[in-house]
Amino acid sequence: MDKETLLKAVSPELTRIEGEMQANFASYVPFINEVSQYILFAGGKRLRPLLMVLAAKLFGCSKPEVYRVSVVFEYLHAATLLHDDVVDEAHMRRGRAAARKVWGNQAVILVGDFLYSKAIRILVEHGDLRMLEAVSETTVLMSEGEVLQLLNTDNISATEAEYMEVIRRKTAVLIAAACECGALIAGASDEAVAALKGYGLNLGLAFQIVDDLLDYLGATGEMGKEIGNDFKEGKVTLPLILALEAAQGPDRERLIELIKSEETSREAFYEAVSLIKRYRGFERTRQRAEDLVSRAKAHLAPLPETPEKNILSGIAGYVLSRRH
Repeated sequence: MDKETLLKAVSPELTRIEGEMQANFASYVPFINEVSQYILFAGGKRLRPLLMVLAAKLFGCSKPEVYRVSVVFEYLHAATLLHDDVVDEAHMRRGRAAARKVWGNQAVILVGDFLYSKAIRILVEHGDLRMLEAVSETTVLMSEGEVLQLLNTDNISATEAEYMEVIRRKTAVLIAAACECGALIAGASDEAVAALKGYGLNLGLAFQIVDDLLDYLGATGEMGKEIGNDFKEGKVTLPLILALEAAQGPDRERLIELIKSEETSREAFYEAVSLIKRYRGFERTRQRAEDLVSRAKAHLAPLPETPEKNILSGIAGYVLSRRH
């Protein structure tokens, strides 16, 4: 399924999700509304709420409550973006100045906390304990993932397994929870819930791996943020890990020197890109993402043959071809 066909198929769902987001994020404090609106309505993909809606519709459930609860996953995602940008000292987000550059770190952290709290409040009002348990466990794992990533900064001895554990917690579990909750709200069987959670987990891992690949090979205009940020911040992601495994002698020493350097110029970044490419770091990273997408699709196999199943399979394919 190509991108245009996919977007056309999900357009009605995205419109309803957008309407629910507009209706539900409001706060008594106008400043919170201003910052929330800045991050929430800056052109995000709405992937996470969309996945919940599609998972529910896969089992014939399209009641209004599905759309209301789905926004929980966009609020949680937006909260992590606000907090991430403070930790990373980011300058750009979604093609414009990061919120922290507009309002400062303290305000942005507090608004991120508000979005977290709003998400939990919506779940409590919905009243499904299984969904609340899934999301609360997810937020714990996400927090741990962020801390693990911080601890791994400049850690050139980080392994592929350690990297995978970071991105599982940091990114994949939220996507998995969105799929899981869609199945739960539809009253699907335990086997179906597990299948969709497995789909989401593998999809989320592939999504983050492609994101890390694009940080080296993307274009700033398409990404909506500066490329090379991970490298500049000393984040040891999969392309670098795989290149360091294969590199030897002076090339390996030079890669380590570049990632550890306090002053990272564009020339140094592109030198690192050249070295990673020489040792097939990008090629092998791409293969890992492809393998995970195949696993994600395999989890869909036992589920009912519906248009939503085809769309979920198409989304997995889109993850590999996306450019931002």
